[in-house]
Amino acid sequence: MSLTITAAPTPRGRASYSVLGAASLCHFLNDMIQSLLPAVYPILQGHFALSFVQVGCLTLVYQITASILQPFIGAYTDRRPLPYSLPFGMASSMLGLLTLAYAPSYAVLLAGGVLLGVGSSIFHPESSRIARLASGGSHGMAQSIFQVGGNFGTAIGPLAAAFIVLPRGQQGLAWFALAALTGMIILSALGRWYKVNGHAKRPSAKAPIRHAVLSRRKVRMAICVLIALLFSKYIYLASFTSYYIFFLIAKFGIGTQQAQICQFVFFGAVAAGTVAGGPIGDKIGRKPVIWASILGVLPFTLILPHVGLTPTVLLSAVIGFTIASAFPTILVYGQDLMPGRVGMVSGLFFGLAFGIGGIGAAMLGALADWKGITFVFDLCSVLPVIGILAAFLPDTRVLEREG
Repeated sequence: MSLTITAAPTPRGRASYSVLGAASLCHFLNDMIQSLLPAVYPILQGHFALSFVQVGCLTLVYQITASILQPFIGAYTDRRPLPYSLPFGMASSMLGLLTLAYAPSYAVLLAGGVLLGVGSSIFHPESSRIARLASGGSHGMAQSIFQVGGNFGTAIGPLAAAFIVLPRGQQGLAWFALAALTGMIILSALGRWYKVNGHAKRPSAKAPIRHAVLSRRKVRMAICVLIALLFSKYIYLASFTSYYIFFLIAKFGIGTQQAQICQFVFFGAVAAGTVAGGPIGDKIGRKPVIWASILGVLPFTLILPHVGLTPTVLLSAVIGFTIASAFPTILVYGQDLMPGRVGMVSGLFFGLAFGIGGIGAAMLGALADWKGITFVFDLCSVLPVIGILAAFLPDTRVLEREG
């Protein structure tokens, strides 16, 4: 089996949709595989008698592995591109999946989580760079196309767990090795495009490492604000990714499969928000989108823990759509701030997303054991107030006009 992607350079103003589509499809496969881990937590918890702390630590090991490695991989490939590293990363994810499927103990589960983390640490910075190269100048649109594949993959994970893994038990995870193998084939074709495209050559030593309009101090301040916003977003999302199923079961007494379907609704809304965020940022500027998507979700997060099942599901969709529109815009904003460090910025922000989520999952797990899962959602509901820090970001319209 082989796949051919046209290896022509992508001039400004003309996006390569075949490349963006292939990258998005691989993001779908990668994140579907990654999302199977939290989706099967109820299965693993029952089989290995895990506490919430152990569930959180499993998430922590997986996400911290990815968060630590991603910025270093991105910085290295800024100087020395590695076009064929992408299928290698998918192979690591496949091995991690098989390890989880046949793990006889909690320690082996942790090893499987590490392998999944290594796969993501390679995939995200390099594939994000390819999306920018294929954007034709519409960077927000390209990142949305690329990232929505990952969001749909994350959304499909709970459904796959509900209808494929749950009836077969832990070893049902092994069926998804076929998805990883498909991803390896497509990523090999993307690697060929990246290698011959011309943009994959080593960047010039004279390439600017920060935006020419802003001082180094302002760039650093803006990056710090973006990191704070990512903290708010991904600690809150950690409550949904790792514990939303448990919250629904505990509060409303529904079954695991029904709770996984409810989680799919949330992840589907996240995917839709990702599609909207990038193009809107291209049209009206990055700052308004960042401001609205973080702080604007606050009223809905405050209400969610205090309503019935149907309003909870509806509010989760509103929250997922709104908060998800931030990340493609934040990523492109950061890349615009440091145009000579696209890989490092991509790796840093994707790495922070994983790391913050992992630390948050561990902390929230300990809190759930202590105070209960409902208390966790009450506490997390105030996190979007951190979005007020977006007021300190430079005007993105200036960056885009001068970039």
